[in-house]
Amino acid sequence: MKIIPVLLFLAPLALPAAADKDFFSVGSAASPETKSRFALLDDVRILANGLLQLGHGLKDFVHKTKGQMNDIFQKLYIFDRSFYELSLQASEIKEEEEQLRQTTARLQINNEEIKNLSQEMNLKIEDLIQNKIQLQEQVWGLEDKVTKLAIFQPPVQETKEISSLKAFVEQQDNDIKQLLRIVEDQHVQLDRQHNQIMELEDKLNHIELRELLENSFLGEQQEAEPIPSAVHRPTAGTYRADGSAADCTALYHTGVQASGVYTIQPNGSEAFNVYCEMKFGTSWTVIQKRVDGSLDFNQTWDAYTNGFGDLNEEFWLGLKKIYSITQQGNYVLRIELQDWRGNRRHIEYSFSLGGPSTNFTLQLARTSGSIPNALPEHARLRFSIGDTELFTLPRLTCPRFSSGGWWHSECEETNLNGNYVTPRSRGRLDRGKGLYWKPKKGRYYLLKSTKIMIHPTDLKSFD
Repeated sequence: MKIIPVLLFLAPLALPAAADKDFFSVGSAASPETKSRFALLDDVRILANGLLQLGHGLKDFVHKTKGQMNDIFQKLYIFDRSFYELSLQASEIKEEEEQLRQTTARLQINNEEIKNLSQEMNLKIEDLIQNKIQLQEQVWGLEDKVTKLAIFQPPVQETKEISSLKAFVEQQDNDIKQLLRIVEDQHVQLDRQHNQIMELEDKLNHIELRELLENSFLGEQQEAEPIPSAVHRPTAGTYRADGSAADCTALYHTGVQASGVYTIQPNGSEAFNVYCEMKFGTSWTVIQKRVDGSLDFNQTWDAYTNGFGDLNEEFWLGLKKIYSITQQGNYVLRIELQDWRGNRRHIEYSFSLGGPSTNFTLQLARTSGSIPNALPEHARLRFSIGDTELFTLPRLTCPRFSSGGWWHSECEETNLNGNYVTPRSRGRLDRGKGLYWKPKKGRYYLLKSTKIMIHPTDLKSFD
């Protein structure tokens, strides 16, 4: 950049000198060499003008670049300030939540104390009522005596006794009325405390739901949707000689290529209906589907063993049926998830499933996916539900799992068969019993829908 101004400065000086020299040469004799020199001068002048224009263009470009860089710096500054303000707001929300938790704890303690005091007051009231009954009996006896006095004049001693008893009865009646007023005040205070606790629980519930909705899948890196390895092996012989299909994939290769409910018959099993979903140029056997929470997944062991629900809506296929399918060869397990903002993610595992004697033990190994893993890998996971004692963890202080049936392990909180939780759910959220995806070192993802499917990894196993 420094050479260009020097050339521009020297070019005008050099051109007149060369022109004078060539002028005298021309005056003496015009030779071909002189003409070539004049042509060279014209080229130099053109070059100088081009360099001058280039310099002006570079100068304008530098000015524009500086302006753009200033705009970028201003936008970065605005972004930094916005991020800082959001951080402050998040800190304030956390402090408010902690204060609400502490206030709720204090109110609960006060509520317990008031309940205990109310019980004591009720006991005292019962005693006073008994005393009142006794006193009423005594009053009735005194009334009989007064009736007799109307006929016979009583001695002075009996008159004093009647007066003292009457004063005692009046005092007891006043005490009972005062205690009743105290009890009424206590009940009003209890109702007020209960309403405050309910309001605080609603606030905490709203904060937690807002956090869960903010923890959407948007923060996770979206991986490209791969075509499963099973689709890369379209081998022949995918159905048996008797014409019955072993699973949805085998059914697909017989010409059935539309999603829906079909009948299959795995090896050594009776025929039963399944939902087949066409995907990636093949068909997957769906073993679980949740859409809107219309089906209660808090079922018994027999229900989870045999299956329940509507195959066109929400359902669980059944452990026996899943086991009969997977015994025919190697399968891949695919889980598809959707959060309440409509973002979708998936994860795939290679797996093996044990039979009834092992409580349908599951072993997983993640192969691909677009969300962090939330299920233990290379561990023997026994299936268990809330109404059985099959799930025991010695030396672990884990909460009792009582929502739906699942392959539980240690203190993991992911349960795709848990209670269906909506953003409008009232009451205290229990994350350990809801429909969440919770990686071991990650945050909660509140789920709107789930789908679990299986597909053979090698179609030759059905020959």
